[in-house]
Amino acid sequence: MNWFLRDITIGAALMITGISAINAQDGNDYGDLSGQTNIINTAVPFIGIVPDSRGGAMGNTGVASSPDVNSLYWNPAKFSFITSDSEVAISYTPWLRKLVNDINLYYITGYKRIDDLQVVAASIRYFTLGEITYNTGYDQNGFTVKPNEFAIDLAYSRLLTEKLSGSVAFRYIRSDLNAMQEDMEPGNSFAADIAFYYRGETELLGTPSQISAGINVSNIGSKISYDKVNKQYIPTNLGLGFSLDTELDSYNKLNVNLDFNKLLVPTPLVSAKTDSPDDYQSKYSNMSVPKAMFKSFSDAPGGMEEELQEINIALGLEYWYVDQFAVRAGYFHEHERKGNRKLFTAGVGLKFNMMTLDASYIIPVVQNNPLANTVRFTLGFDLSQLSKK
Repeated sequence: MNWFLRDITIGAALMITGISAINAQDGNDYGDLSGQTNIINTAVPFIGIVPDSRGGAMGNTGVASSPDVNSLYWNPAKFSFITSDSEVAISYTPWLRKLVNDINLYYITGYKRIDDLQVVAASIRYFTLGEITYNTGYDQNGFTVKPNEFAIDLAYSRLLTEKLSGSVAFRYIRSDLNAMQEDMEPGNSFAADIAFYYRGETELLGTPSQISAGINVSNIGSKISYDKVNKQYIPTNLGLGFSLDTELDSYNKLNVNLDFNKLLVPTPLVSAKTDSPDDYQSKYSNMSVPKAMFKSFSDAPGGMEEELQEINIALGLEYWYVDQFAVRAGYFHEHERKGNRKLFTAGVGLKFNMMTLDASYIIPVVQNNPLANTVRFTLGFDLSQLSKK
């Protein structure tokens, strides 16, 4: 990978995810990465950006939360338990507004129930990095590019038992960094998700409640390349979630969600200061995707302590009043050695007969975080109710 491609890829990754690699302290002994900053980087990190306002307001949780039209991103198996016949939703996220004003994420999703057991769903995510101007030299004119990336999803969900559902989803990813280099081209990848969702009735202090659990192994797919030579992993992820829905009384409901997420991508094993690029490439980048997924549970140079640090924890709360007005809050925690994203989130939701409107807001714990003041908006339509009207 030439210097130009490398700079664009790294710059895009930092801008998209908001990871502050600069938080690493100078003077670290890079020969032993145990206990030091060791961030796992992947291609197309926009895939990991939460696209909808409800999940974003609840601390980035949604693997086991109650089903809604945006379930394809979190856990497509939840669709089997959804009550409506069909819905669509549109989400808009202006990204990293503290840095630039033209990076945006657009998300359109919807589903259709086939029968009492089966549901199909689809979505498209479009991420634009605006306009970027590069100077090729002091005496040469610069040029402007418009990088963009998108992903198209198709999912099938089926009820396996009265309390358990399963799903498979397929994804096409295209990343066009527009580097205007002869040896650089858009990257393409195909991926799949495998998900399960459990939802059962219970009582909490004599109050009717529902407990849910979910698992979603997402983005199991081919590596992506921009030059037909160097290949990068996409963000394969293991998501586990638990949820409790309880009715406080006939007017008030509370939803509590807890999610755990871990990238199934190898931890960088060596430092460029102690190993040659060829050694690094052979040990890390050339590993097959299935092998990388299994190895990701035991390859951190810091041992089990560092493996546990790679698990992101998210907690979300949702309060509903008469099933029409929602208030949401949450917290997302990523270890400082793995990116240091520590975020409080908040949001509100309004539900009408045929339409829902949601908004969310990010409040970072770490100062000068580029994700500060990020907002999301989601507008949903219940097509089954619309057809009745």
